[in-house]
Amino acid sequence: MFLSSETVSVLKNLSTINQSALIKTGKKLRSMSVMKNILVEADITEEFTRDVAIYDLNQFLNCLSLIPGAEIHLNNDSIEITDGTNSVDYRYSDPSVITAPPEKELNLPSEDVCVVLTEEHLDTVKKAAAVLQIPDVSLIGDGETIYLTVRDKKNSGSNSYRIAVGESTDTFQFNLKVENLKLLPGDYDVIISAKNLAKFTSHSRAVVYYIAVEPDSTFN
Repeated sequence: MFLSSETVSVLKNLSTINQSALIKTGKKLRSMSVMKNILVEADITEEFTRDVAIYDLNQFLNCLSLIPGAEIHLNNDSIEITDGTNSVDYRYSDPSVITAPPEKELNLPSEDVCVVLTEEHLDTVKKAAAVLQIPDVSLIGDGETIYLTVRDKKNSGSNSYRIAVGESTDTFQFNLKVENLKLLPGDYDVIISAKNLAKFTSHSRAVVYYIAVEPDSTFN
């Protein structure tokens, strides 16, 4: 089996969410952060014929880069990475030491706010958060406009940045941690539940992220 560059990019993204991965049999990659506040699901073109437990995903990806264009074989105890001349024997981990998503598919308990966030929106607020040294980003609705806002939510006099991203007749404030926006580049359909869960669906890839919304969020 050869891993496409797209699948490798998804695996690299998964490594930013959890250093370990439990890849189940089939054509879907799923991962969950150790804090259980981020879950990602991605459909891929390759099919894994057995469950594969990788403790250090970055190390595995670095092994792949040692032999560009290599084929991988899923053996009984290890993944063989080979081009016919060079090879790496990468041992499976014990699945019990990996924080893996539950088998049951995750669904939003409700769909209360919908908005499209472009790659530019997301990049800009991340830069603003870094410049202002603020770890929080909020989606705020004032009954007319939805703003993506960077500000210290505990300090009304703090520096802030905001960008208008949509319209809504509802008033709400959904707070997120900037560090949890570990998304692949691109535009996203975002649906937020008042039960403090957000779903980010990529426009360009078969990738979905579920990200926990902070408990001090409000929806009226």
